[in-house]
Amino acid sequence: MKLRPLSPPLALLCNLGLAYLLYFLCRVVYILEFWDIYAAGWHQLSVTSLLRGGFLFDTSAILYTHILYAALLLLPWPRKWYSSHGWQLTAKILYIATNTLMLSINLVDTVYSRYTGRRTTATFFTEFASEGNLGHIFFIELLHHWYLLLIGIAFLVALIALYRPVRPFAKPLTHYLTLSLSTLLFVPLSVVGMRGGASTAIRPITISNANQYVNQPSEAAIVLNTPFSLIRTMGKTTFTDPHYFTNDQLDLIYTPIHQGTNVPANNLKSQISNLNSKNVVILIVESLAREYIGFHNSYPCHTPFLDSLIGQSLTFSQSYANGRKSIDALPSILSGIPMFVEPFILTSYSLNNVSSVAGELGKEGYTTAFFHGAENSSMGFQAFARSSGFARYYGRTEYCADPRFHGMDDFDGTWAIWDEEFLQFYAQQMNDLPQPFCTALFTATSHHPFVIPGRYRSRFQQEGHPMYTCIRYVDHALQHFFATASQMPWFENTIFVITADHTNHSERPEYSSPLGPYSVPIIIYDPSGSLPRGISPVVAQQTDIMPTLLGLLGYTRPYLAYGIDLLNTPAADSWALHYNNGIYQLVRPGRLLLFDGQRTVGYQSLDASTPPPADSTADLHLLQAIIQSYMQRMVDNQLVIGDENNTQSTPQTNVLKK
Repeated sequence: MKLRPLSPPLALLCNLGLAYLLYFLCRVVYILEFWDIYAAGWHQLSVTSLLRGGFLFDTSAILYTHILYAALLLLPWPRKWYSSHGWQLTAKILYIATNTLMLSINLVDTVYSRYTGRRTTATFFTEFASEGNLGHIFFIELLHHWYLLLIGIAFLVALIALYRPVRPFAKPLTHYLTLSLSTLLFVPLSVVGMRGGASTAIRPITISNANQYVNQPSEAAIVLNTPFSLIRTMGKTTFTDPHYFTNDQLDLIYTPIHQGTNVPANNLKSQISNLNSKNVVILIVESLAREYIGFHNSYPCHTPFLDSLIGQSLTFSQSYANGRKSIDALPSILSGIPMFVEPFILTSYSLNNVSSVAGELGKEGYTTAFFHGAENSSMGFQAFARSSGFARYYGRTEYCADPRFHGMDDFDGTWAIWDEEFLQFYAQQMNDLPQPFCTALFTATSHHPFVIPGRYRSRFQQEGHPMYTCIRYVDHALQHFFATASQMPWFENTIFVITADHTNHSERPEYSSPLGPYSVPIIIYDPSGSLPRGISPVVAQQTDIMPTLLGLLGYTRPYLAYGIDLLNTPAADSWALHYNNGIYQLVRPGRLLLFDGQRTVGYQSLDASTPPPADSTADLHLLQAIIQSYMQRMVDNQLVIGDENNTQSTPQTNVLKK
């Protein structure tokens, strides 16, 4: 059967539509193959959400893989080319070969995913680069899954039979004008489709974004497709085990497993009754560098309200972010996972099982929710929040649906709802949540292009960088939030943590050091006054927030976090770490170790009057052990204690062993 030829733009649309259909059928095959895994939770999934997510990822993969085919059809080539048998055959072979390969990859991964629990990524080629028996394994699996071969043959027949050939336009002017306009239209639409959206708040989607369409990380493979997973991870630096130590040696030096309070592991009743049921509120303030806060500096700054609040709180003289981007911050602050090599959310390991302070407290009956005033899919926050244990998500969509507020009238025009309004929404929503609750909010206004509501521009205008004006506005928004929250019945029974995702513009010479770009505040505020107040000398970092909060609440289950309990660790044993352009930085009290993965490239004092210890071995071994533990657990999907994949049998306290 030969279908009627169509003009190049219509033929392209029809043939891409056929690709969409076959990708969808591949997804159906995938679901049926894994039905034993998905059946139990299927009734809780939204079919609409699955279809929307599947369409999003299929669009990206199809557009990436059809770039050459689209160029062949849409660019204004000479009319006579479209009539020639050679050109027609070339276009058809290119289309059929491309889709046969991509569909085959999808079908083959239906088998391979059974062993990995997720869609195959580019790490596959590294993992099996030295294996010589893949052909034999492939043949055996082909025999076991013969029906997939038949499905693949059926797809090939469909590609050949339903392919729409091309005919040129009758008139030269129509031909060249229509193809030129079609190309001009197709290019920006393709960019939008490949990125996963047109908004400035949306970065190119990655495999972690699949989590926002499902309920469990293990279900993310439903909406993904394997070509997309390969494309998004191709060329990315991957995590590999550096083998600095044997596993026995590693456990003696460092483990990220926290045991919790000393309650018998099998005594669940005593575990639950021992939990302090205070609420938890984590405020992540965009770009709030320690440099901008008067309390931490001797020069005039921009945060009068925060300065007064810090005076009633516990804070740290040495406190650091673990990364330089917003997407570095969420895993660090909420899950105790630092940024090594590349942002966790952007890696192929973002579909690993992962917990968070909300995920752990959710086991104890806490209501959990994450708030971000941007478009709901912005920055992959919704996907990460959901996969790490936040049961509810409130974004711009939910804000605009609340009749108590003004919807898109409060949109800043670029990123999100203005901080003042969204923080008020946050306070009101928490008033409606069952207690105890654990919530986190990520602000947005103190970000490029550095604008604030017009009504405040003269009031908060600051000299110098426009970030300073934003910080004054955000400080005001926080003051308004705490004024509202203080009237709520849950306020006195709440622990507040205020920190930043990362730093921003810097001018002060005090912050022009290797640690200046990471210097953010970590503030713990308890309105009831039951926590100590003042400035602690302990070296603090974002990954310490989760263990510190769980320690305060008396949490007793074992959990994983690459940080310490800041209230129960001596200053001498505290540390912070960063990764910057291939160099790992380990901050210890008064000293800094720089390591490139193979050798120490720097060991310096943070106090000019005090030299570092003569021997850096202990610090180096600690850093190497942290790196090795991180890499091993990423590769082996061992980021959650109690997973069936987790082979660690003896939880230990997260300290440097003496």
